[in-house]
Amino acid sequence: MIATTPVARWAWGRDDDTGDDLTRCLRDALAALAVLARHQFASQVGELRVSVKEAGVANTYLFRGDIPVRAGGSSLREDLDRVADQVRGAMSSGEIGAVDVSVTCGGPVATAHGQELVERLFLLGASAFAEFVTVDLLTYTDAWLPYDLKGRPQPEVHLANAPRLAAVLHDLAETLGSETEPDDPTYFAKPSETGAENFFTAEGKASDVWRSFEIPRRYDVFLHAPGFGRIGYSRKAKGEVKCLPVESAHGLLGYVWASDGENAAGFEPTDVGDDLVYRAGLVWLERLQRAHGRGLTPEAALEELSGLLDEDGAGYVVTSEGPRSVSLDALRESTNSD
Repeated sequence: MIATTPVARWAWGRDDDTGDDLTRCLRDALAALAVLARHQFASQVGELRVSVKEAGVANTYLFRGDIPVRAGGSSLREDLDRVADQVRGAMSSGEIGAVDVSVTCGGPVATAHGQELVERLFLLGASAFAEFVTVDLLTYTDAWLPYDLKGRPQPEVHLANAPRLAAVLHDLAETLGSETEPDDPTYFAKPSETGAENFFTAEGKASDVWRSFEIPRRYDVFLHAPGFGRIGYSRKAKGEVKCLPVESAHGLLGYVWASDGENAAGFEPTDVGDDLVYRAGLVWLERLQRAHGRGLTPEAALEELSGLLDEDGAGYVVTSEGPRSVSLDALRESTNSD
């Protein structure tokens, strides 16, 4: 199971007066990435996100950008030189301040359904400032835990994956020359020097942290517009709204709804715990956001979206019976999303 916020985090930090902060940060980030690659945790790597702040100037960057990188493709020295040259070549003039680097990594892990390639296993980050460099590793999956995030035992999954994580943490400590520091417990797990542990109830059962924390967090985006409700259509309505079902080969995904009277529109998912439904709902929210940006009223946006075809499993609006009017509270109660 993949959570929207980290399941666990580990960090490594040390004083380092060799080179400058840009070199230190990139060196440790690439060295850590090479460790993940050796353990097949970086077979899928996104671009290296690099930011270089200007020293002494708030909220000013000398460089912010993404640089392609391929884990294990060449030597660390070659990668470091190439990336550093790219950053320096595009960097504005000024004194280098804090430097931050991050990259999303994916790879194969054992799951309840067999071996699967997971795109968002880890977020690897590095920071350097004032001759101190830190590396942190965040994981978003429960593949390392004896019980999944719903509290269900997964002994085979744990047996296959936990030793791999322990080996990675050990090798990162060796490579970076710093002890592994487990971060504070998250909503989902308690990190340790060798992995992570589940939470348990007073009765000794593994906690269902998915229902307690992940579901409410996922559902929150469907209840509240960004910018404290000030950006885009409101996602609240006291009266009735017009709604239409959205379906795909997966079945009913939810309902897109709108109300001109309350300048409100949104998407009501059937089950935000289902990754496909959740991702589809985010697509529909983004479409409504774009419609708002073009000045459409909520109901005009609903009509426009009704003509879209299914793209990448986000579903299509079923228009055969036309929109029905229902209170938003009743619609939300009928989907059991909360």
